[in-house]
Amino acid sequence: MPQDWRKHKFSHNLRHIFRQMLRSRKRFLSFLFVVTFAATLLLHSLIPPLLGNDQAIAQINPQTKPQTKPQIKLLVPPLKQPVVPPNALINQPIDKRQEIRGVWLTSNDFAMFSDRKQLSEALQQLKQLNFNTIYPVVWNSGYAMYPSTVAQEAGAQPFVYRGSEGHDIVADIITQGHKNNLLVMPWFEFGFMAPEMSELAIAHPDWLTQQRNGDKTSITAAGEVAWLNPFHPEVQKFLMELVLEAVSNYDLDGIQFDDHTSLPKTFGYDRYTLNLYRQETKRDAPADVNDPAWVSWRANKISAFMARLSKAVKQRKPNVLFSVSPNYYDFAYKQQLQDWLGWVRQGFVDELLVQVYRNDLDDYLSQISRPEIAEVQNKISTAIAILSGLRNSNVPMSRVYSQAINAQSRGLGVSFFYYRSLWGYGPETVAERQKELQYLFRSPAPRFANRYP
Repeated sequence: MPQDWRKHKFSHNLRHIFRQMLRSRKRFLSFLFVVTFAATLLLHSLIPPLLGNDQAIAQINPQTKPQTKPQIKLLVPPLKQPVVPPNALINQPIDKRQEIRGVWLTSNDFAMFSDRKQLSEALQQLKQLNFNTIYPVVWNSGYAMYPSTVAQEAGAQPFVYRGSEGHDIVADIITQGHKNNLLVMPWFEFGFMAPEMSELAIAHPDWLTQQRNGDKTSITAAGEVAWLNPFHPEVQKFLMELVLEAVSNYDLDGIQFDDHTSLPKTFGYDRYTLNLYRQETKRDAPADVNDPAWVSWRANKISAFMARLSKAVKQRKPNVLFSVSPNYYDFAYKQQLQDWLGWVRQGFVDELLVQVYRNDLDDYLSQISRPEIAEVQNKISTAIAILSGLRNSNVPMSRVYSQAINAQSRGLGVSFFYYRSLWGYGPETVAERQKELQYLFRSPAPRFANRYP
């Protein structure tokens, strides 16, 4: 049969070939190599390679339905952040919030900061203690503490403040402050206040406002003072030009206004303001100083002026910080017509220092824990102003330290009122008070190096 014959012949040839290969050891090894290599290739194509420990192994979920996409489960945790090559640039918003460690240089410190040597020693000491900001007074008692053409032309200043060597005091403070890595923010302390017998008040009686009973003065921490009318366009023009003059003439880092860039609620009954209120509201000003509409109208006028002032400063020098240091909000708005929370929400304030001058720690803690402070500190640099002493009132360092450390624990900065009282008025020695401050600010918190982000 042909098929049987073919099978017999094929089998006979195969046996013959196999016998020939067995006769040669070399041929047998070659045959074994070929078989092994072929088997390896076959297994490699059917079985996935085992991966190292640094590889992700994909497993198909055994419960996956046939018609659905296989689900992949990673056996190693995914990266929380994308891998970025070294030196790669990442565009992130700049956080403008910085820790404030400040101190005010008041008129009580004039002997120190008007003398170059004393000023140098003082600022070097602040640098060693890791302070980062100073607020030197430049507008006090109706007088500018720098050569001011604006004040002279207004008939407010027949003299010029000079240092012990005849130098420009403000320019020297800024120069030496920067050498010691301190931000310098001139402080327009008196705001709308002016002593009744100052040249400014005498030269411009129509710029003054009054109470309903006709009184034109009030008693403040600075003594008996008159109040410039913050609603009068000439008053606004004067203060704006005074500020812009300083911004233009000095390499300052910011400007600051405190609780005196305001108006006591009992004022605003001058003829100009009464006519303006009647013109805008079609009714007479209420006799009740606490009338909500009357309070709001006056507060909004001050807010509008402060917004224009901030805008003008930024147009002159965009990087200059606009700083305010008011009282706690409820008092500031209801008693001083100062809506500083609204100012922050409108976005024209760069830093806030709330004055919380308290002897009782519980009272102090309740004030620095208020929700409006928490709101503001999420937006801008925020600090608590702490009273470190007065000429006639010593403050123990234990109280100063306790208040400061409680502010820091809430993420708030601190600033002390005022320089001389840091170690000049207290039951402890100068060395003891400086040691406490050194421990409080034991790590640097530079602001000067980051002043122009």
